[in-house]
Amino acid sequence: MFYNLLYPLADVFSPFNLFRYLTFRSIAAFLTALVLSFLIGGSLIRWLRSKQAQGQPIRTDGPATHLSKKGTPTMGGLLILITLTVATLLWADLTNRYVWIVLAITLAFGAVGFWDDYLKVTKKNPKGVPGKIKLVISILVAGIAAYLIAQASPSSLRYMMALPFLKDVLLPLGLIGFLAFSVVVMVGASNAVNLTDGLDGLAIGPVIMASAVFGLIAYVVGNTILTNYLYLHHVPRSGELAVLLAAMIGAGLGFLWFNAPPAMVFMGDTGSLAIGGALGAVAVVTKHEIVLAIVGGLFVLETVSVIVQVLSFKWTGRRVFRMAPLHHHFEQKGWAEPTIVFRFWIIAAILAMAGLATLKLR
Repeated sequence: MFYNLLYPLADVFSPFNLFRYLTFRSIAAFLTALVLSFLIGGSLIRWLRSKQAQGQPIRTDGPATHLSKKGTPTMGGLLILITLTVATLLWADLTNRYVWIVLAITLAFGAVGFWDDYLKVTKKNPKGVPGKIKLVISILVAGIAAYLIAQASPSSLRYMMALPFLKDVLLPLGLIGFLAFSVVVMVGASNAVNLTDGLDGLAIGPVIMASAVFGLIAYVVGNTILTNYLYLHHVPRSGELAVLLAAMIGAGLGFLWFNAPPAMVFMGDTGSLAIGGALGAVAVVTKHEIVLAIVGGLFVLETVSVIVQVLSFKWTGRRVFRMAPLHHHFEQKGWAEPTIVFRFWIIAAILAMAGLATLKLR
């Protein structure tokens, strides 16, 4: 909003020229989301606690240490969504279609998560919305977003998939193939973050790291000079997503302040589905879908652990892990929760740097 209102007045008041710079507006969006989180976080948590008598239902078949968390409110993802949305609307170029598409899918996935959390709290049932219903809604939302992204993309990149490590290589997928692939990326990323969100601070740390990497990727891919230098595919106007991702980093850090062990609030599906979907959508826009699997490798590991566990038990009657997702396996082995969180953060940081390296390794 500030860009659209104030930058045209730069000829009258030269300091308004600052609003043309993505770096300035990204930093401003980060600080806005962070400060706003601190300002409203405490009040929002108290309101959630007043509406949730017993907090998020705790699985009786889960690790025994989780029983001590009974009464902790959920839907803390609202804090992320509110601050992310406000900061983005204030500092992004509101004529940019990519910003609206990614913000819309973030809020749509967040709404599905909110519905799920609401049922869990009101029905005192850890299952919430049936999985098939959530999946169908998520696929529809992602499919619409994928189509809009394709129409906003330059014709040379439309319905194409780029491969990391290879320059000037594009795989034509066609309309149906592109939509299917994009849906898998967005819905997969959304659910992968959701599966990872099982310990205090576990999911939001890697999300912040992935947001930082993809903020840089969006900035680079949207810049003609940098894409020519790095042999990347140029996606005009995609750089504006750096503002949204900077806001997500600020919102994530603000949420982490309240979610650090012992958590005052849980993210819930409200937050995890939303921010995972946002990362998936940005990956589709920037043509770095496969890189997302590297940067978000921790989310992939958590998801694979669940798939392996389910298939192994179904086919052989045996469990590969003591409990899935993977972080619960280490809990059952006796690792302290902060130990798991910090070690998983270290793994996420390594994978984020590996994903970032793909920009240069061509």
